[in-house]
Amino acid sequence: MRILFAGTPSTAASVLDGLISSGHEVVAVLTREDAPTGRKKVLTPSPVAVLAELRGLPIIKANNLSEEVLLEISKHKIDFAIVVAYGVILKQNALDLLPKGWFNLHFSVLPKWRGAAPVQRAIENGDSSTGVTLFKIDRGLDTGPIAGSLDTSIGPDENAGELLKRLAILGLTLLNEQLPKLYAGNETLTEQVGEISLAPKTSRVEAKLDFTKSAQVLERLVRAMNPEPMAWCLLGEEPMRIFSARAFDQATGGRPNGEVFLLEDRVLVSCANSQALELLSVQPASRNAMNARDWFNGLTEAVQLR
Repeated sequence: MRILFAGTPSTAASVLDGLISSGHEVVAVLTREDAPTGRKKVLTPSPVAVLAELRGLPIIKANNLSEEVLLEISKHKIDFAIVVAYGVILKQNALDLLPKGWFNLHFSVLPKWRGAAPVQRAIENGDSSTGVTLFKIDRGLDTGPIAGSLDTSIGPDENAGELLKRLAILGLTLLNEQLPKLYAGNETLTEQVGEISLAPKTSRVEAKLDFTKSAQVLERLVRAMNPEPMAWCLLGEEPMRIFSARAFDQATGGRPNGEVFLLEDRVLVSCANSQALELLSVQPASRNAMNARDWFNGLTEAVQLR
């Protein structure tokens, strides 16, 4: 069967690479257009586009599926598409284009965490497990019938980037299980059942740490927002990024929220209910990421984060 792969970020690229290496017939790649990256805003192809070029695959770059784009896809005589974080909503004319339809590999066990940021929301919510789901795309938001799913636990210190890499590997396992059924025409699609939750895209505004909240909530937010958009707070009037942190399991007294102090060789920030968040890795403005203790040792006066 001739497969179109649609995806954009590095996670999708790793799935594409695995599909090709597993012998599946990927004949073309659909990805988003080159986008400005870095401080100099240099136009850069997506990770999926880079891999497709290395693999010698035809590449279609589109941020919306116009009639021209659909015509280009049709030239490749595609049977069905595998979608992994493409980032474009498919309209009915696109869904009707391929004989067997479009199948999405989603990084949650649906119907939990429908939307753009299922991994981040699972960690932020304190979920102990998640997984991957392969479903046939319909007009709804991740509402289509399910071909299969696999579960996995979420590590207590795992951040979103680390979990995404694991889920990409798990997703490839699921695809290798389900695609032969699709080829043979004996796939089983079942309607989604269970509690529905939504996973909207994360933003820099919500990644700001609020030290009036509990240390456990803040720890989960730090993990959920790494690597993008990354948790942060204000040090004076400058932003400071927080790469990793964990809740301190002892009461620390009635310090003002946001006060930074050293206890048992740990760099702590006071939070709600006499709790503290231990800072592990930080990046002050205009500096490289560093160990939190090294940052603390360089302070010349007491500081309060906000």
